[in-house]
Amino acid sequence: MPGPLDGIRVVDLTSMVSGPLATAVLADQGADVIKVEPPGSGDLIRQIGCSRGGLSAIFSTLNRNKRSLVLDLGQPRGLELLLALVARADVFVQNFRPGVAERMGIGEAVLRRVAPDLVYVSISGFGETGPYAQRRVYDIVIQALSGMAASQADPSTGEPVLVRNIVADKATALVAAQAITAALFARERGAGGQHVRLAMLDATIAFLWPDVMQAQTYLGPGVTPPASLAGFLSVRRTADGFMTIFAIADAEFAGLCRALGRPELTRDERFRDTAGRMRHADVLAGLLDEATRAQTTASLCARLEAEDVPHAPVNRLETLHQDAQVVANALLVEMEHPRAGRLRTPRPVARFDATPASLRRPAPSLGEHGAEVLRELGLSASEIEDLRAKQILG
Repeated sequence: MPGPLDGIRVVDLTSMVSGPLATAVLADQGADVIKVEPPGSGDLIRQIGCSRGGLSAIFSTLNRNKRSLVLDLGQPRGLELLLALVARADVFVQNFRPGVAERMGIGEAVLRRVAPDLVYVSISGFGETGPYAQRRVYDIVIQALSGMAASQADPSTGEPVLVRNIVADKATALVAAQAITAALFARERGAGGQHVRLAMLDATIAFLWPDVMQAQTYLGPGVTPPASLAGFLSVRRTADGFMTIFAIADAEFAGLCRALGRPELTRDERFRDTAGRMRHADVLAGLLDEATRAQTTASLCARLEAEDVPHAPVNRLETLHQDAQVVANALLVEMEHPRAGRLRTPRPVARFDATPASLRRPAPSLGEHGAEVLRELGLSASEIEDLRAKQILG
């Protein structure tokens, strides 16, 4: 059976991470995603990070299940072909700075003339208005502005720390993928096409808000301060590695103390209940660190498992694929790329019983499907060759 979005066509003019990851989710779920790239090097992220065979690993993950078409939209015929493609599409996604799409002749008003029911999606860094709207943006800029870096501050120095992955881009992408499917669902119910707008700053602040911004949620007096979790939300050293333990409920804490061979801690007045343990979190953290260092990771995990205490060893990146639960979930699969060779990638995360998502094709080479897509528009072989000769088709 095809995926739940089988029959949906997406024209994707996005680059880098937030847009491509959003459309990758749609592609995994069965949508026909046509990635339209500019002549030359195409999407910049093709060249960023680990690579083999001229294809970066991050591009490979973000653009699997897509087809690549290279068009010079600066030439009238290139723009004309894009409009013909959009006329047969359900969704159009771009992540240019506000105003750029309109200057290129691919703003919503123009595209809606050829596709009245189109779901038009604009992803930007800061939104379409405001003092930052025209600024260039990358993930770390959003991390700084949104409070993400402040939320990761070193508890002893207060120095902000960046999350060492592109978390703002990825949070935005997941919101975008859900918003696109919601807009398609609304269209099925008679709402017609609509313009969906997302800003990375907005998505990241909303992502942080439930826990990080709880002290800024209730306004006015009478609000209790948030619990300090600095001593709990940490990695602890063992005799031969690292692990994390999170015991909040009284029963969990009692199990933790038994596993560590420190049952007397449950009788300490400072640690008798959750509130007390929060107030004395730094003292408790020191005692826990001393106890965990005396045991190996494996032995401590076995004791914590027996006591039903939430815990985990800190997996190394190079052996993550061997973790027993990762293997049991069949999360990671291997496939062959014609240029980059053997690769490992996550399967589509959401599992659909009746309409399963799937990995149908590896990430495309630049312009790999140009002729194929144009033949679907009714162009002849000679017309396609003429477009190549004029460098309209890459």
